[in-house]
Formats: sequence, structure tokens, C-alpha cells
Amino acid sequence: MNGHHLNMGTLVDVLTGRLIADTHDERYRQRIARLLLNVKGYTVPCIAAQVPIKIKADDKSAIVKVSFIITLDNRKAMIIQYGPGSLITRHRPALAISRLVSKYQAPVAVVTNGEQAHILDGISGKLTARGLDRIPSRNELTGTVAEIGYTSVSPKKMEMEARILYAFEIDDRCPCDDTVCKLRT
Repeated sequence: MNGHHLNMGTLVDVLTGRLIADTHDERYRQRIARLLLNVKGYTVPCIAAQVPIKIKADDKSAIVKVSFIITLDNRKAMIIQYGPGSLITRHRPALAISRLVSKYQAPVAVVTNGEQAHILDGISGKLTARGLDRIPSRNELTGTVAEIGYTSVSPKKMEMEARILYAFEIDDRCPCDDTVCKLRT
């Protein structure tokens, strides 16, 4: 066992072709990656997986991994955050991530447990759709971005979002969770 993940060997990452640890969570992430590539029309260069972002809350800092960041025209347009269990409890941290991955708001945030998905409007935080099949395709996301555009996130807002993300993902994590990295300050 590695942390709280049962390691079942290795599997080939569909995005990189490299061997990675085969865990239940990774099987779901791979399923989502295949959906993005084979059904939703994204290409490998548009998809960044397991992207580390550094967050700081007062004198504490940590690194949290974003499951997927979808980039269109060199701009981060959608984040997809995977996590087992309840989706509703993952809305707020996903919105915080969508406001921290760049100096502007990613217009769409998705939370998924690999079986279900909630699609959120990044700006308002409102639930716009449910279901893996409702994750926006490349064409749909292009239309959404054209309609909504990108809204900058102020440094003060980013500071508050980092605090929220720290509280949800670091302070509230299982002690054996090895998917986040708490940094010494």
C-alpha cells in the first residue's frame, strides 16, 4: 500500500504513454482522460494532468494537484477535479482551484468521482449540468469561452481562494493522504 491507495501494479497513462501506479483513483482518472480524448474532442496538448499548484495561507503553504486543466488557445478554460465520494462537498474547492490556476478565472469547473460529474460555472459557481456525458466537449467549451470570456482574479481574491483550498484540501485531509504536499515554512 502507498498512503491510503491500494497499488495494483502499473498501467499505461493514456496522455503520456508512461507507466504509472495502478490505483483505483488512477483508473478513474484514466477513464476521464479517455473520455476527453475519444469522446469530447480534446487533444493531448490541450490536457494537462496532475498539475501541481502551490497555495499559501498565511504562513502555511502546500502543493495540491489539479486532476486536469484543459487549455484552449493557450488559456486555461476548464479544470476537472477528481475525488472519490460526494461531489457536492467538492464544489467549493474546485471553484477555488479554478481561480488559482491562472490570473484569470477558468470559465468552467468540473468535479467528478469517476462515476458522476457536476459541471459548474466558474464565475457564479452555479451547477450548470450533471453527468460525465455533460462535461463540455472541445466545441462546447470553445463556445462557452467565446460567450463568457475570461475574468481576471484580483490578488486579494486569489489569497482568499487559497485559504479556502488550504482548509478543504490540506487541513481536512486524511493523515495518510499522500496526494497533497504540505510544505515547511
